[in-house]
Amino acid sequence: MIKKIHHLAVAVEDLEAAARFYKDALGLAFSGPETVAAQKTKVGFLEIDECSIELVQPTEEGSPLTKFLKAKGPGMHHICFEVDDIEAEVKSLLERGVAMVDKKPRPGAHGSKVAFIHPSATSGVLIELCEMPRGDQNPA
Repeated sequence: MIKKIHHLAVAVEDLEAAARFYKDALGLAFSGPETVAAQKTKVGFLEIDECSIELVQPTEEGSPLTKFLKAKGPGMHHICFEVDDIEAEVKSLLERGVAMVDKKPRPGAHGSKVAFIHPSATSGVLIELCEMPRGDQNPA
């Protein structure tokens, strides 16, 4: 079951440069960067109440995020919903025939487990599901 919006992700070419705008112009606190090797990205989070903005930069040429940036440029990338049991959510979605990018959860930032729903199932929006480690509900 979806608990809340965990974060909105923005694809960027330069994490530090993008973070400066949010910190200097908008006064948001920034945590990061953190490399997420499993996703071939470097991320940083800007906290806003119980939700965050994730700035996400590719770390490898040819990664899915590099392809996204080449095709669409920097900007909105995905919305992330926090769930209690990601394995159960993925299983349920697959049983209902929902197109998934991930058939099994994989490692995400801050020790989370994540899985993505394919945009073809969501009217064009990439949706991430995340399960945070117990006791760490929004580490940004």
